[in-house]
Amino acid sequence: MTFLILVVFVLGLLIGSFLNCLIWRLHEDETILGRSYCPSCHHQLAWYDNIPLLSYSFLGGKCRYCHKKISIQYPAVELATGLLFALAFWVEASAMAIVPAFGANPFNFIFSPFSLFLLKDWFIIAVMMVVFIYDLRWYMILDKVTLPAMLVVIAFNLYFEFVLEYPLLTWRNWLISGIIGCSFFLMQFVATKGKGIGGGDLRLGLLMGLALGLPKLFVAIMLAYLVGAIVGLSLMAAGKKEWGSKLPLGVFLAPATVFALFYGEQIWQLLFPSIY
Repeated sequence: MTFLILVVFVLGLLIGSFLNCLIWRLHEDETILGRSYCPSCHHQLAWYDNIPLLSYSFLGGKCRYCHKKISIQYPAVELATGLLFALAFWVEASAMAIVPAFGANPFNFIFSPFSLFLLKDWFIIAVMMVVFIYDLRWYMILDKVTLPAMLVVIAFNLYFEFVLEYPLLTWRNWLISGIIGCSFFLMQFVATKGKGIGGGDLRLGLLMGLALGLPKLFVAIMLAYLVGAIVGLSLMAAGKKEWGSKLPLGVFLAPATVFALFYGEQIWQLLFPSIY
């Protein structure tokens, strides 16, 4: 089990490296195809400059060619993705009380409910990582990220329920949850006339609802707003923000979604045991 978790961690590092590239290409409106390059000097990078975590450490956090500083975002995203992928693996294995093994036929493992549930978790983690970084840096939640992600999540949900007959969520649950997620932010959008909430937040709310279902959606929203309030008040106390200053909401919604994905039901049961 420990070896498998280590393998998953390394896979997460590689996916994190890809997400860094994807985030930058989305911002530059470039295709994801093609060799990686330094954002500062645009020199193409060799394979040994792209080894997750290690290349950053060996290069001292600077480009090999122009010696400009490499953003800490790159190793941070790689490490966070690796840890979250490993956590998802451990949570799913623990929940299903199994030690995954390939056995005689690896296809039985690859297309098992465990593997597909895990793949959905990894997909949600990857999407939320992109949302988090992009909103943190550029105060935007891209439709080209959230809209395709909705289709993928719906496909997962339908496959689990009607093909595997092993639903994580019933279609009524995730549909109602998606409507609630979108409506929650739509009401704020209307109330603030678009000043406090952007259109991207509405689509993210819909995605959260489709991905999490109820009651996990409620936990994610409560957690995001609680942490957001604490951070906002702390920044105001430190003189770095003024009352009414805008905070990128996706920065709080994305990690809250991942947390609720793993622990939402337990938190809801702890808070509201009588209506669980």
